[in-house]
Amino acid sequence: MFKYILERAGDINWMGVSALVTFFVLFVIASAVILRRNPEYIRKMSHMPLEDGTGNPVANQEIAYRHEK
Repeated sequence: MFKYILERAGDINWMGVSALVTFFVLFVIASAVILRRNPEYIRKMSHMPLEDGTGNPVANQEIAYRHEK
């Protein structure tokens, strides 16, 4: 079936097909890895930029601290 589609598509060379296949395979692998992650791990990583290392959010504290400097 794929051979028929590629024959009908015209002048598709092997480099274009290999790039498409490589992209598709990497996309599927990345999607599978992301979907298999623990939801708690994803939540922890999404809040990481807002924490100061002790688990406390620092977004409001930092703004207030740096406001007058």
